[in-house]
Amino acid sequence: MMKIGIFGGSFNPIHYGHITLAQAAREQCRLDEVWLMVSPQNPLKQQAADLLDDHLRMEMAQKALVGVDGVKACDYEFHLPKPSYTWNTLQHLSADYPDYRFTLLIGGDNWAHFERWRHWKDILRHYDIAVYPRDNHVGTIQLPLLDVSSTNIRRRVQAGDSITGLVPDGIISLVQKYYSK
Repeated sequence: MMKIGIFGGSFNPIHYGHITLAQAAREQCRLDEVWLMVSPQNPLKQQAADLLDDHLRMEMAQKALVGVDGVKACDYEFHLPKPSYTWNTLQHLSADYPDYRFTLLIGGDNWAHFERWRHWKDILRHYDIAVYPRDNHVGTIQLPLLDVSSTNIRRRVQAGDSITGLVPDGIISLVQKYYSK
């Protein structure tokens, strides 16, 4: 049975923090793969004005993960009803991949408000959950708090500052192109 970690997010844009977390979760949770689920719409967040088109975020995620073993970008939620409720996604994944076991990877900030999620009790009953540290919230995955965010990267691009070392070199030009105003 394949063990897959599901790491959802807008990845607007993807950065080294996402990749480092996915790799740590894969190792520490003994997962075969981690799927970065590029989400079209988070039901708990307002649609951001600076949210890049789904397919462009997917393109950057795929390019950023070239050569990263066991981590892949996934557009699965693009084909599901919006908004993207985690319970719906997990149910569809379980139906489409009956021989896979899914572990949900979420940040400590989301874990602190998990009871606001649709069908949160069902998620707890049917799926493993691994929590990563985020915004001063602790997690079950051992990882130093990474001082990198998509918001900061977008701001740096708009200010004309360097993003070297924050995103993989292979997507720097795309991030600059897509997020400069």
